[in-house]
Amino acid sequence: MISKAVKIKNPTGLHLRPAGMFCKRAAEFDECNITFHVDNTTGSAKSVLSVLAACIKQGDEIEIICDGKDEEKALEAMVHLIEVELEE
Repeated sequence: MISKAVKIKNPTGLHLRPAGMFCKRAAEFDECNITFHVDNTTGSAKSVLSVLAACIKQGDEIEIICDGKDEEKALEAMVHLIEVELEE
């Protein structure tokens, strides 16, 4: 199990479109359990409802936790998505 904390830079946070991209990327790693932790909320990174319910805003720090096969690759992909691809 590995994890990394990243800050949300997207001005609108993880609203519907970015949340969908976040979950779609997590779903690419079907043999890896990917969860997130923000404030007092922990949820599945593969569930759009979990991500939306967490109300993740710009400036929030989110910890991504990967456990399973390809956990290093999964964590790298999730961090890249947040730090590069979702920066609008």
